[in-house]
Amino acid sequence: MKTTLDELQALVAVVDAGSITAAAELLGLTVSATSRALARLEDKLQTTLLRRTTRRLELTEEGAAFLLRARAILASVDEAEELMEARRTRPAGRLRVDAATPFMLHVLVPLIAGFRERYPEVELELTSNEGFIDLLEKRTDVAFRIGALKDSTLHARPVGSSRVRVLASPDYLRRHGTPRDPGQLAQHALLGFTQPETLNDWPLRDASGASVHIQPSIASSSGETLRQMALEGLGIVCLSDFMTAADRRSGALVPLFAAATLDVRQAIHAVYYRNTALAPRITCFVDHIVQALSTRPFSP
Repeated sequence: MKTTLDELQALVAVVDAGSITAAAELLGLTVSATSRALARLEDKLQTTLLRRTTRRLELTEEGAAFLLRARAILASVDEAEELMEARRTRPAGRLRVDAATPFMLHVLVPLIAGFRERYPEVELELTSNEGFIDLLEKRTDVAFRIGALKDSTLHARPVGSSRVRVLASPDYLRRHGTPRDPGQLAQHALLGFTQPETLNDWPLRDASGASVHIQPSIASSSGETLRQMALEGLGIVCLSDFMTAADRRSGALVPLFAAATLDVRQAIHAVYYRNTALAPRITCFVDHIVQALSTRPFSP
């Protein structure tokens, strides 16, 4: 039995309006369409809901009992639609956000307070994974990814881009000297990534004009770990501006090879699975981040 909402609405309208003709006008249907909807409903239920006389329609006992349920069902549907409308104008519900630790700490966390003030009914759940994750498997609504995208099943919204630079702490440079050109990097402790290997391609060219690919003295999967080691004076590092802006402003990390550094930038995207109606809680969060970053560039 697959009773439809149209059939329930036809029954309620006929009872409330007092006739099929009046109900049809109320529903914006033809008289025949309204009559057929009522007939289908009775056929599906295998019972008579209304007794038709030449003067009026009367509910049967079964019809009166079913009408109460029909009204309750239609009221629940109206309530659900009103809830969705409210969420479109006032986003609510749990929002699961994933980003690599550096982006989470240096970019997203400072913007959370402002987001919570605007959308207090959105419940945030933040996770950090250093590599790309399966959003469905991890039950993640939106992830922020740095670098080239490969998954074509995802919808990607550009958030910005961040330049990469070679850096070292003043303490390290005092103890080990400042390299004058990329060819001297081999004489220094280099901090690099375990994966992907492309992150160990630094925005420099050697004397022959070839791009510089380093072999790390100390390697880590986490950019934040590499940043902390660079701040401790353990070596020279190449990191994205979004995580070192404050360090560069304070002088805790000093850019090297300023004139020789290529303008290499990492693309930043918010990604989520494609669907026809993106949840307002996702839209409002990504909008908030994009708007905030447009006034807070990573590069000084």
